[in-house]
Amino acid sequence: MKNSLPRVNILQKLQQRWKVKSAWQVLAILVVFACTGFTILFLKKPIYNVLNLNEQTPTWQKVVMWIVIILPLYNILLLMYGFVFGQFSFFWLFVNRLFFFWRKK
Repeated sequence: MKNSLPRVNILQKLQQRWKVKSAWQVLAILVVFACTGFTILFLKKPIYNVLNLNEQTPTWQKVVMWIVIILPLYNILLLMYGFVFGQFSFFWLFVNRLFFFWRKK
């Protein structure tokens, strides 16, 4: 028995949600998120080592350091990778809405 519901591609859904012009832009945006995430993954441990945070460090201190250092670094990297992949304007709006709580009216 075939499904009678219309099939919508996930790229098309993201394209509509993010209000971008093409599926290629969606792919570029996904690549930027992936590159940023992997970069933070590789930078987190060295940053924590420099700050002398280890297994004995209380969790609340790690969370505070995450918010103060890693989160802003993540947003900067989003903008950098966004520029490299030609999606700077998308990520500028994304970072402003998320990090600075600015709303586009």
